[in-house]
Amino acid sequence: MRLIEQVLDLTRNPKHTRWLSPLLLIADAVLCGLIIWRIPYTEIDWKAYMQQIEIYLKGERDYRKIEGGTGPLVYPAAHVYVFRVLYALTNRGTNIKLAQIIFGLVYLLTLSVVMACYRAARVPPYVFPLLILSKRLHSIFMLRCFNDCFAVLGLFLAIYAYQKRMWYVGSAFYTTALNIKMSVLLPLPAIGIVLLQAVGSTKAITQAWIIGQGLVLYGFPFLHYYTPSYIARAFQFTRQFLYKWTVNWRFVDEDVFLSRTFSLSLLGAHASLLALFALTRWTKPAQRPLLDVLKLILNDPLDQNRISRRVTPQFIITTILTANIIGMLCARSLHYQFYAYVAWTTPFLFWRAGFHPIIQYALWAAQEWAWNTYPSTPESSMTVVGVLAIAVAGIWWGTRNDFEDVMANGGTRAPHEHDD
Repeated sequence: MRLIEQVLDLTRNPKHTRWLSPLLLIADAVLCGLIIWRIPYTEIDWKAYMQQIEIYLKGERDYRKIEGGTGPLVYPAAHVYVFRVLYALTNRGTNIKLAQIIFGLVYLLTLSVVMACYRAARVPPYVFPLLILSKRLHSIFMLRCFNDCFAVLGLFLAIYAYQKRMWYVGSAFYTTALNIKMSVLLPLPAIGIVLLQAVGSTKAITQAWIIGQGLVLYGFPFLHYYTPSYIARAFQFTRQFLYKWTVNWRFVDEDVFLSRTFSLSLLGAHASLLALFALTRWTKPAQRPLLDVLKLILNDPLDQNRISRRVTPQFIITTILTANIIGMLCARSLHYQFYAYVAWTTPFLFWRAGFHPIIQYALWAAQEWAWNTYPSTPESSMTVVGVLAIAVAGIWWGTRNDFEDVMANGGTRAPHEHDD
């Protein structure tokens, strides 16, 4: 019985992640090395990135005239700066093996940050193996070299900085991630709500200013001369999606997928889910009726310090990752590289939803199978959407009682707030 208790403690007690995380990181580093050494690289976007950088280096700043083999440049300016550095480091993009090694290091850095975020939220050890087991995620980083890898790194750096109450640093990381790829826009509503409750309206506006200024500063070389083309291409909200590449909606007919009705339905579902969580979950630290919460936008309340203490590391990551996964659920089309935004999000949400560990691992396995099915099938795409929907529904139900103990104790202590 004592041995069983010790095993259960090793899997459930968050204090053990102090030594488990480094061991998993080392094991994954070995796996990354083997992948780069033994598995052939697959060319998708790398050459196109490099072709676009070559045009940029020749002095072109009009986004309409910067193109590669796969089409025009459609990413914000920080993407250009990141791959400008990679262009130089990899001998104008010709040293693919070195590029893979760099992306392997980016993968390990991102994984270490994700683990730090999980540890700050006191996630139990049994969840952590799910962070290193994804075949598709390793492929996105080391065998495809997508720009999403840097965007995800920036997003989790922002989450960790917010968890450590380094608000300015977090906003700087977030705007950098957003300036690499527009997909990082999805968590922005949640970030706004977190900051409003954590620092009050005045400082939250300052954080919004930092994020907005980042968009301008990163894009300035392109905005200065060709503002319309930069905005239209780097933040392309009217992009047309191809049915043959969709990972998530293969089980609907192509006519439905391409229809305006389907697009507007997804947009409506996205807005409705954000509103539902904002009204019933994300404003709980304020401990106020809805109308009084809205007043926080105009004035800092007298109990701002008390509200701020309730914005715990666990609340921060839960709120931001929930907004991210809602966006993924309601996305018009997900491509395989978007798994970078899902793979390290759902293990946390499955746990916060309160699912049994066996259910958590089963959902993860179903998700991993679906994202590794190429090309996507009606069955795999239905699984992708189904698991995302379960994650969203589960996190809404699983956090229903958050902060009730705060009310019982006079509103001074946040849920799950205790020492190792």
